[in-house]
Amino acid sequence: MSTTLIKTTALAREKLNGTGEVTEIINEQLCGAKNVVAKLCWLGDGQELEAAPLPRTHQLLYFIEGDGTITLDGKCHAVTTGAGIYLGPSETATIGHSGTSPAKLLHLVVPEVDD
Repeated sequence: MSTTLIKTTALAREKLNGTGEVTEIINEQLCGAKNVVAKLCWLGDGQELEAAPLPRTHQLLYFIEGDGTITLDGKCHAVTTGAGIYLGPSETATIGHSGTSPAKLLHLVVPEVDD
Protein backbone atom coordinates (compact mmCIF):
# COMPACT_ATOMS: atom_id res chain seq x y z
CA MET A 1 0.00 0.00 0.00
CA SER A 2 1.33 3.46 -0.83
CA THR A 3 0.90 6.73 1.00
CA THR A 4 -2.02 8.75 -0.39
CA LEU A 5 -2.56 12.50 -0.08
CA ILE A 6 -6.28 13.24 0.23
CA LYS A 7 -7.19 16.89 -0.38
CA THR A 8 -10.29 16.98 1.80
CA THR A 9 -11.10 20.60 0.93
CA ALA A 10 -11.36 19.65 -2.76
CA LEU A 11 -13.93 16.87 -2.19
CA ALA A 12 -17.58 17.59 -3.00
CA ARG A 13 -19.96 17.91 -0.06
CA GLU A 14 -23.31 16.13 -0.16
CA LYS A 15 -26.27 17.96 1.38
CA LEU A 16 -28.36 15.77 3.63
CA ASN A 17 -31.98 16.56 4.47
CA GLY A 18 -31.93 18.18 7.91
CA THR A 19 -28.53 16.78 8.82
CA GLY A 20 -26.11 19.20 7.25
CA GLU A 21 -23.42 18.24 4.77
CA VAL A 22 -21.05 15.30 4.50
CA THR A 23 -18.09 14.14 2.43
CA GLU A 24 -16.18 10.87 2.63
CA ILE A 25 -12.48 11.46 3.17
CA ILE A 26 -11.32 7.86 3.59
CA ASN A 27 -12.74 4.95 1.59
CA GLU A 28 -11.62 2.32 -0.89
CA GLN A 29 -11.95 4.61 -3.91
CA LEU A 30 -9.93 7.49 -2.42
CA CYS A 31 -7.11 5.57 -0.80
CA GLY A 32 -7.71 1.83 -0.96
CA ALA A 33 -9.17 1.53 2.56
CA LYS A 34 -11.28 -1.62 2.35
CA ASN A 35 -12.51 -1.81 5.93
CA VAL A 36 -12.68 1.82 7.06
CA VAL A 37 -14.81 4.80 6.08
CA ALA A 38 -14.23 8.29 7.44
CA LYS A 39 -16.48 11.26 6.80
CA LEU A 40 -16.39 14.95 7.57
CA CYS A 41 -19.80 16.26 8.63
CA TRP A 42 -20.93 19.86 8.98
CA LEU A 43 -23.95 20.81 11.11
CA GLY A 44 -25.65 24.20 11.25
CA ASP A 45 -28.56 25.68 13.23
CA GLY A 46 -31.04 23.03 14.32
CA GLN A 47 -29.32 20.22 12.43
CA GLU A 48 -28.65 16.78 13.91
CA LEU A 49 -26.75 13.69 12.90
CA GLU A 50 -28.07 10.28 13.91
CA ALA A 51 -25.31 7.73 14.42
CA ALA A 52 -27.27 4.50 14.01
CA PRO A 53 -26.17 1.19 15.49
CA LEU A 54 -24.27 -0.81 12.89
CA PRO A 55 -23.86 -4.56 13.53
CA ARG A 56 -20.23 -5.65 13.95
CA THR A 57 -19.07 -2.06 13.49
CA HIS A 58 -17.37 0.47 15.75
CA GLN A 59 -17.78 4.23 15.33
CA LEU A 60 -15.90 7.27 16.55
CA LEU A 61 -17.39 10.77 16.37
CA TYR A 62 -15.03 13.66 17.10
CA PHE A 63 -15.78 17.42 17.23
CA ILE A 64 -13.15 19.17 15.12
CA GLU A 65 -14.81 22.61 15.38
CA GLY A 66 -17.83 24.15 17.06
CA ASP A 67 -20.24 23.43 19.87
CA GLY A 68 -22.96 20.87 20.09
CA THR A 69 -24.75 18.20 22.04
CA ILE A 70 -24.42 14.44 22.13
CA THR A 71 -27.44 12.47 23.30
CA LEU A 72 -26.69 9.02 24.74
CA ASP A 73 -29.28 6.79 26.37
CA GLY A 74 -31.71 9.73 26.53
CA LYS A 75 -29.23 12.02 28.34
CA CYS A 76 -27.98 15.15 26.56
CA HIS A 77 -24.34 16.23 27.04
CA ALA A 78 -22.96 19.64 25.98
CA VAL A 79 -19.75 19.27 23.98
CA THR A 80 -17.23 21.48 22.22
CA THR A 81 -14.11 21.20 20.07
CA GLY A 82 -12.06 18.17 21.04
CA ALA A 83 -14.95 16.10 22.42
CA GLY A 84 -15.38 12.61 21.09
CA ILE A 85 -17.51 9.55 21.54
CA TYR A 86 -17.00 5.88 20.81
CA LEU A 87 -19.99 3.71 19.81
CA GLY A 88 -19.91 -0.06 19.89
CA PRO A 89 -21.93 -2.25 17.48
CA SER A 90 -25.28 -1.88 19.26
CA GLU A 91 -24.93 1.72 20.44
CA THR A 92 -26.47 4.86 18.99
CA ALA A 93 -26.13 8.61 19.51
CA THR A 94 -27.64 11.85 18.28
CA ILE A 95 -25.24 14.70 17.63
CA GLY A 96 -26.72 18.20 17.43
CA HIS A 97 -25.46 21.69 16.65
CA SER A 98 -25.63 24.32 19.41
CA GLY A 99 -23.38 27.22 18.59
CA THR A 100 -23.03 30.36 16.56
CA SER A 101 -20.81 28.84 13.89
CA PRO A 102 -21.17 25.49 12.09
CA ALA A 103 -19.95 22.36 13.83
CA LYS A 104 -17.46 20.14 11.99
CA LEU A 105 -17.19 16.47 12.94
CA LEU A 106 -15.09 13.50 11.98
CA HIS A 107 -17.15 10.28 11.76
CA LEU A 108 -14.97 7.16 11.57
CA VAL A 109 -16.62 3.80 10.88
CA VAL A 110 -14.58 0.62 11.38
CA PRO A 111 -16.15 -2.82 10.89
CA GLU A 112 -14.93 -5.83 12.85
CA VAL A 113 -12.69 -8.01 10.70
CA ASP A 114 -12.60 -11.79 11.02
CA ASP A 115 -9.10 -13.17 11.51
